[in-house]
Amino acid sequence: MKDNLLIQILLLFAPLSFLTIGGGQSIVADVQRQTVNVHHWMTDSQFLNLFAVARLTPGPNSLLVTLVGWQVAGWGGAILASLAIFGPSSLLVYALAKLWERHNGALWQKAVEMGLAPVAAGMILASVFVLLRSMQGGLLAWAVALISGTVLLFTRISPFILLGGGALVFLCLRH
Repeated sequence: MKDNLLIQILLLFAPLSFLTIGGGQSIVADVQRQTVNVHHWMTDSQFLNLFAVARLTPGPNSLLVTLVGWQVAGWGGAILASLAIFGPSSLLVYALAKLWERHNGALWQKAVEMGLAPVAAGMILASVFVLLRSMQGGLLAWAVALISGTVLLFTRISPFILLGGGALVFLCLRH
């Protein structure tokens, strides 16, 4: 049974590796959908807890995948999930870097860069939506997230101030 679980982890994260170019936050929505809704390896609450731990620890954004692998199949799952998420994209980036260097300044390069930017932004927004939907804060959480996102978009205020402000809002309005 555990071998089958490790194969499932590999088959889930290896293809997602190719979507992490530019950051692991772009796959959060699909990792949540697969681990919670498709495979039923964990609940929304457990996923959010792993996401929070992954964001609080230093290291790459894809650390979430390592934590999911650990939660699902222990150390073997953590190691395999890490290799599956970092290996394929690392090899692809290495090969593309050589190609990119050889054709520096080509028109197709600019087109690819311009085309990938909105795709990455859309995937990140999908991740935000999935996380907000999974939260148990309800409308208040959505309002705090929307206000914080807007403030971050248009000002240079520290995110730590917004985190503290959001915490105060929840403390004041939830008691």
